[in-house]
Amino acid sequence: MSHHSGAGALVVLPTYDEVENLPIILGRLFAATPEIHVLVVDDGSPDGTGDLAETMAVADDRIHVTHRQGKLGLGSAYVAGFGWALARGYGVVIEMDADGSHPPEKLPEMISLVGAGGPAAPSLAIGSRWVPGGSVVNWPLSRQILSRGGNLYARLALGLRLKDVTAGFRAYTRAALESMDLTGIDSKGYCFQVDMTLRVLDGGGRVVEVPIEFRERELGESKMSRAIVVEAMLRVTKWGVQRRLQTLLGRRPGPRWVVEDRQS
Repeated sequence: MSHHSGAGALVVLPTYDEVENLPIILGRLFAATPEIHVLVVDDGSPDGTGDLAETMAVADDRIHVTHRQGKLGLGSAYVAGFGWALARGYGVVIEMDADGSHPPEKLPEMISLVGAGGPAAPSLAIGSRWVPGGSVVNWPLSRQILSRGGNLYARLALGLRLKDVTAGFRAYTRAALESMDLTGIDSKGYCFQVDMTLRVLDGGGRVVEVPIEFRERELGESKMSRAIVVEAMLRVTKWGVQRRLQTLLGRRPGPRWVVEDRQS
């Protein structure tokens, strides 16, 4: 299908062993936003997720699939998806998990916010757990403390007024992604989300937070590991120090970003 600039929205959906969840999340996605296209980025899932995605793509031209060899990680899956989307002229590009934790029913609101156009329109809408109206379901207290604490630390270290800078449910404008050097992004996990947020803000973009209900599907086994958290803390600390130094040396203006909470 041919796309011209400003046309359509694409959801980049990284998968690794999501064969049960994939049909469910795609069903919800198309129910909420029938016009949307989806790119499944499968990291060589042993459970056949990639094959299932191919079968579904044959039956539905809104579904596209790209296969990667081995488990290369979420950040690089999104970067690959962003490049794919830009090459095909999509106007809005969405990050979302395949496991059902992010509610696709919120997408129409997020897409309309970033797709509004004009100088005041945000270039990034974040589906946020920690703004008023946002919530988490099925999360043990330890996870909540870790997520809230990680967000608080990132906000303080980087001078951000956002409440959920590590959130993985997002809608970007094409312009926001085009203004970045995507090849230079090597962050993993939570770092990737913080990294992308900073790149949007540093490019002069505006960010808006939309409250969502985040539902944890795997009660036992989460994809969060201690190594990911440690990497995130170290990187955020480094970025924070660099930014403070640049401000002190006069190479960067102080935090001047307009960040709005949007209650719905």
